[in-house]
Amino acid sequence: MRPDWEPLTSGTGQHNGGVWRTPDGLVVKRLLPGPEQPRHHAYWQRQALVAESGLVARTPGLRSPTTVKVERDGSGITVWTSWVEPVALTSAELAHALGRFAASVVAEPAWGARDVLRTRLATVERRGGWRALDRIELPAELRHAVEALWSRRAEALAELDALPRVPTHGDAHPVNLLGRDGDDVIAIDWEQFGVGPIGFDLGYLLLAEDRTLDDLLGAYGNRRGARRGAVITAAYTAVSRAAWSLDQPEPGDHVRRLTALADVVDEAARAKMG
Repeated sequence: MRPDWEPLTSGTGQHNGGVWRTPDGLVVKRLLPGPEQPRHHAYWQRQALVAESGLVARTPGLRSPTTVKVERDGSGITVWTSWVEPVALTSAELAHALGRFAASVVAEPAWGARDVLRTRLATVERRGGWRALDRIELPAELRHAVEALWSRRAEALAELDALPRVPTHGDAHPVNLLGRDGDDVIAIDWEQFGVGPIGFDLGYLLLAEDRTLDDLLGAYGNRRGARRGAVITAAYTAVSRAAWSLDQPEPGDHVRRLTALADVVDEAARAKMG
């Protein structure tokens, strides 16, 4: 880091040593060693590999910033990319971009993330599951759905496994969907990029947007399995975040978001019909 570089606080990820904007309009991101398994969702080199490979440099719907250079040294990796000018994008525009990206053809790299939700739920289980939610009041119907969701998690993961596999950003929160290039959205933080179940990215967007699933799905494109993939992803992630937040000094609004998504949790808890 140089004295004239501006620190950027958003989108730093789990194993990043910092993000800065240079005076000449570049973004410098420092990656520090972390998980070494190439399929792990937090594989520490993935963002550099995305930048070097150019796999998502020109994909329709969603693409990465322009890569300037990638530098490796004994203690980490530094990735230099172009600055992405933030623009105001509606939730419908974001959902549409994610749907176009999911419909694109991207060769799965050997280092692409796999089984993101399965890995995350295994971590939750090792830490005692969702028992923290027992300490708070939840509507009776929502609590029943949460209990059902936990009991049938293996079946839900099997449902995801059976869905069409599509290119997946992996962390499709609006803070990572920053810019525009014509009809495409420029996204940052590709740490969890891979090929995953259709609807996965839409589920993450649903967690952050105050729009109904039907609204977002209409913009995304109601392709086979998209709704089920989004519902399962959003429900398990919302409950896990809410339970985790209760043990944090600043729990944020995760419990409120869980309550707002009660219908989605209920839908996910029900076995797939047909």
